[in-house]
Amino acid sequence: MNTMENSANVLIIYTGGTIGMKESSETGALVPMKFEQLTDEIPEIKKMGINIDSYAFNPPIDSSNMDPILWGRLAKLIKKKYMLYDGFVILHGTDTMSYTASSLSFMLENLGKPVILTGSQLPIGVLRTDGKENLITAIEIAAAQKDGAPIVQEVCVYFSSRLFRGNRTTKEDSEQFSAFASHNFPRLAKAGTDIVFNEDLLHRSKNKGIFNINTKLCDDIVVITLFPGIQEKVFKQILAIPDLKGVVLQTYGSGNIPTHPWLINSVKEASDNGVIFLNVTQCSGGRVMMGQYETSCELRKAGVVSGHDITIEAAVTKLMFLLGQELSIKEKKMHLDQNMRGEICI
Repeated sequence: MNTMENSANVLIIYTGGTIGMKESSETGALVPMKFEQLTDEIPEIKKMGINIDSYAFNPPIDSSNMDPILWGRLAKLIKKKYMLYDGFVILHGTDTMSYTASSLSFMLENLGKPVILTGSQLPIGVLRTDGKENLITAIEIAAAQKDGAPIVQEVCVYFSSRLFRGNRTTKEDSEQFSAFASHNFPRLAKAGTDIVFNEDLLHRSKNKGIFNINTKLCDDIVVITLFPGIQEKVFKQILAIPDLKGVVLQTYGSGNIPTHPWLINSVKEASDNGVIFLNVTQCSGGRVMMGQYETSCELRKAGVVSGHDITIEAAVTKLMFLLGQELSIKEKKMHLDQNMRGEICI
C-alpha cells in the first residue's frame, strides 16, 4: 500500500554522525561532508515527490557528545518548525540515538506528527552504505498519511528495514547493519517492497491538547550497575555525591540485589533523604517484578520504584525529565511508575 502523500513537507535535521561522512579525495580519511551534498550522494531524494527542507547543526555533533542541552535544542527546533512540516527526520549518530529518541519522546508533549531518527553504520559516501536506504525510507515514513492524518505520531527509530518506538530501542551491535533492537516491544513497521505498519501498536497521545515542549531536565542522577563483589565503601560514596537526586539501579534478573544489610540500608537512607531510585533489570529482555523474590521486596519497602520493562536509555531520560518538573517526590515516583509515552508495559 502506498501511503505517501505527494504534497507532504518533511524537514531533515542533521545533527552529525557517521551518515554525514565521506572519504576525502585528498587523504582518503573520513571527513564531514557539507549537508548540501546529500542530494548528490542520494539523487533518489529528488524523485520522491516530497517537499524536503534541511537544517544542519554547525558544527556537526558527534553523538558521544549528546547531552540534555542538545536534546532541548532539538525539541525547540521542532517546536519552531512544527506547523510548517508534516514530519521530521533526524539524522543522528548511532551511539546515543536511543537516548535522544527517548528524551524527545518525553519532551515533545501532545505530539501528533512523526519524528523519525535514523543514521547509518557506514558513511553515506561509502559504496556499501546502509545510510541511503535508511534515509529514504525514514523520509517516506515521515510523509506517510492515512485519511489525511499522519500514520506515525510519535518519536521513532528507523534502522535496517525496521521501525521501532524510540523509547523502546537499544543499540546492541556496533558492526551489523541491524544495529538496534526493541526486546520488549514489537516493531511498528517493516519495510520491504511496501512499508507495512502495525497500526494497532502505534502510540497516540492520550490528550488532544496543543503540541508543546517541556525541556526541563535534571541531570543530577547516576546509573549504578550491581555486580558480584560490589564494595560497600564505593556504593556509599556514590550515594553521598552532593545534590544527587536520582539513581537508576541496574539489578539482577527480575529486579534482585544481594542481601547485604548495608546495601538495603544505604538505599533506604538515601531514599528517606529524597533520592529517587528506579529499579531496572540488567537483562536485555524481560522486566523487573518487584516482590517476586525477597530481595526485591526489601527494595520496594525502601521506596524504590519499579522500572517494569523499561530500557536503560528510557530510564535515564524519564528520570531526568520527571526530576526536572515542579512536582513533589511522591508525584515524581507516581509518574515514574506509570506509562507516559509507551515506554513501559505495566
